[in-house]
Amino acid sequence: MPTNDVPDVSVVIIVYNDEERLPRAVRSVLDQTLNNLEVIIADDCSTDGTERVARSLEASDPRVRYVRLEQNSGGCSAPRNRGIEVARAAHVMFLDSDDELPRHACKSLLLVAEETGVDFVTGEVTRLFEETNTTGLWYPHLFTERRVVNGIAERPEYFFDHLSTNKLYRTAFIRDNALTFPEGIHYEDQLFSAQAFSLAESFAVVPWSVYTWRLAPESVSISSSRHKIQNVVDRIGVARLIDAWFEETGRAGLRAEKDYKFLRHDFRLYLGDLVFRDLDWIAEFADVVNPYLDEIADETFARLSREERICIHLLRTGRLEELQVAARQLGRPQLAPRFVTEDGEAAYWGAVAPADEASRTELDISEWHMSRQVLTSGRLRHELTSVKMRGPVLCLEIRTYDPAGLITDGTVASIKLAAHKKPLAVPLVLRPDGDGQYVSAAELDLRKVPVGKVGVATRRHPVVALERDGAQRTDVLLAEHDQPDYRATVTYHKFGIHYLRVKAEQKGAGRLEVTWQRSGVLKSLEPLGPYARKAKAKVGKVKKILVGNEGKATAYDVVSKLPRKRSLAVFEAMEGRGYADNPRYIYEELKRRNLPIDVVWVYSGNRASFPKGVPLVRRGSFAYGRALARATYWVDSHNLPYLYPKPKGTRYLQTWHGQTFKAMGFDVPSLRQASAAEQEQFRAGVARWDALVCPSAEFERTFVPAFEVSADLIRSGYPRNDVLVRWAEPEQQARVAAAREALHIPADRKVLLYAPTFRDAARRTGQSVRVDFEELAPYLSDEWVIVVRTHPYDNFKIAPELGHFLRDGSTFADINDLMLLSDAVLTDYSSLMFDYANTGRPILLYTDDYEAYRGGDRGTYYDLEEIAPGPMLTTTEDLAAAVRDLDGVQERHAQRYARFQEMFCSYETGHASKMVVDAFFEGGTHD
Repeated sequence: MPTNDVPDVSVVIIVYNDEERLPRAVRSVLDQTLNNLEVIIADDCSTDGTERVARSLEASDPRVRYVRLEQNSGGCSAPRNRGIEVARAAHVMFLDSDDELPRHACKSLLLVAEETGVDFVTGEVTRLFEETNTTGLWYPHLFTERRVVNGIAERPEYFFDHLSTNKLYRTAFIRDNALTFPEGIHYEDQLFSAQAFSLAESFAVVPWSVYTWRLAPESVSISSSRHKIQNVVDRIGVARLIDAWFEETGRAGLRAEKDYKFLRHDFRLYLGDLVFRDLDWIAEFADVVNPYLDEIADETFARLSREERICIHLLRTGRLEELQVAARQLGRPQLAPRFVTEDGEAAYWGAVAPADEASRTELDISEWHMSRQVLTSGRLRHELTSVKMRGPVLCLEIRTYDPAGLITDGTVASIKLAAHKKPLAVPLVLRPDGDGQYVSAAELDLRKVPVGKVGVATRRHPVVALERDGAQRTDVLLAEHDQPDYRATVTYHKFGIHYLRVKAEQKGAGRLEVTWQRSGVLKSLEPLGPYARKAKAKVGKVKKILVGNEGKATAYDVVSKLPRKRSLAVFEAMEGRGYADNPRYIYEELKRRNLPIDVVWVYSGNRASFPKGVPLVRRGSFAYGRALARATYWVDSHNLPYLYPKPKGTRYLQTWHGQTFKAMGFDVPSLRQASAAEQEQFRAGVARWDALVCPSAEFERTFVPAFEVSADLIRSGYPRNDVLVRWAEPEQQARVAAAREALHIPADRKVLLYAPTFRDAARRTGQSVRVDFEELAPYLSDEWVIVVRTHPYDNFKIAPELGHFLRDGSTFADINDLMLLSDAVLTDYSSLMFDYANTGRPILLYTDDYEAYRGGDRGTYYDLEEIAPGPMLTTTEDLAAAVRDLDGVQERHAQRYARFQEMFCSYETGHASKMVVDAFFEGGTHD
């Protein structure tokens, strides 16, 4: 690079004996969208061909500079410090030779740095696991939004962001503060980052990935050497250096937050590994770490999870065998202790009640409410006591620990092992053997595990499955870390030979692990590299033509020209997710009248909710297309795939699946701004409708013009709401009793249904669940059970310690069961509130993110504050107070509730199913 050209960013790439991967790292910098930068290759005196490769890279691009240390330093610090010395840009970044920068990293970080004037900018790290080609994020909760932090004391959680490589620093900030990486120690990032955070007047955070951390399966790094005691010594050593620096610079007030980070991250890594260490190693570990733990304040330990506190207490009191047992529970909330001791109203971890006050404090697990759990969310533990192989047959002996008494008469157990799709399931007989303990044995013939059409190359883990009264769960099967490895050669019919290995997993909880590896002809297909990928792509293209959408569309077009089957109707609800919604109640009205219509139901996943004997067809299959092509009637709640134009002579009843609070159809900006082709496809899909079920005048005002509906309107109310209007009838009360029994809700508990809608920008993240249940439980758990029913587009899992208070309602295909069951509903912006108003029961709205939701890209038709039929709540305290005073809530909101019903329930009479069948089937044209 010419000396008069000053780069905007210097990227220091440190390298040692990495000639193969260095070019990739350099290329990731040279290909940045920011062109005016320099690459400094800082070589820690490599002994392989790294120097030759680096000098070649230097010669190929004037932006590359090569510097070489005279002797190897044995760490990352010295080459980084050398890079800082020679950097010419106003901003500097660091990159390891085995990693990469995303293409826009430098430019995006520089723009933020120049805009904000901060000392450094930090961003998200993508961890790329090369063995599986999967990715994960580094502490994603720290990088949810763009922000400027005015000193670490304002947001001390950023001590967890201790990497030096995901940051763009002002070079002057580093040099003016004489900030260097400490040489001669490991974990140098920790001290450097702690000092940088503490010295910075301000730093910025960006919510996008700025660094790709590649994790190779064969790599042996400092951080992956936790099995060495010296590694522990090094980690404690750098923690002490940080503490000393805090003291020397008058920043001792930051020590508690750094200690919390140390316990939750650094020390926590070793705790999780204790499952795989012998007792001698653990004893040596205790000798190293306990003196440092003794220096940490009790208040800091109190911030940890109960599982972590139990492990630390057992470590500090020398109960090392019990520590190994407890360590398996870390991060695995459904894993039970082996034993629980009850003493009065308190419950303690372990087989005996604690004798001293400290043990009673640290081992108290009363907060887990073990005795009030249900099968689906309580804690269990299955440990292998013997693993043997007899040829291809895996012989297992298991001890199950059930301290919560979840296993009762009628519980059916099995072991399941999958390699491809469908698992092998082997029955398991649990024989009582001591208080809260069971023993069992099983033989898994690995030849019987389905492996697909071309075999598999995969790693899987057997699980123990339990089922009772429709409730199901699966749990891991724990193996001893030093159990023998077993190998077998298995020939699968038509699929060739596989090599199998059975061993204990050496990470996580230490599950039993089975690995399949192809051999022979099947194995020879795997290493063909790009040729195999090209061949696969060609095969995929042919497959798409034959059996993909192109093939299905062609087959559909041919069949749709045949005459209609006069009696055939295709019913689909919720895109095939179950027997529910408006189509269910229309179907049941048809059955009541015994009309000569043959109904085929569509399914897309679990078929358990459909009545026995009902013909089913899988959504998207060729059979699905054939059924649609021949049917005289289509009945659907979501809009059938655009792939299928409506044949001549077919009549399409669209019931839709809810009234409109958020904008729909052409009122959504993304559709308004879409291409003409996308808009025309949408219009064509809606134009197929012959009739649309209409629940209210408001629906006509909002939904109908937004979708440009031209179909006939059936102003009947929703068929699914008939049971809500007529909730007191014996048939509905029987559903209530069945739902209470299925959810194991005690007779003396009232039920609150919590049903939030999804957030468009955060699908599948669980972020729609805004209520803090842990904080709410002490207020309500003595009187109430909350049934949580998230939207199908979202995810939520009940923590075991809340199993006494929460129930998972996702297993109910028809949400009407839950609405009938509940004494009140808690929602936010879900259209469920319009349906629930038909019951006349209290409606509560938890809307702590209302301004953000209303101001989102989609927008809403109403100001919720103007139409809300109940209180809009934003805090746990207000929510608890409202639930405790439902009579008062109803009284105070009576007029608003009545107006809400008038707006959104005006067509609801409890006879919508009859009216729809009259209008569409009895009054419609049948030819």
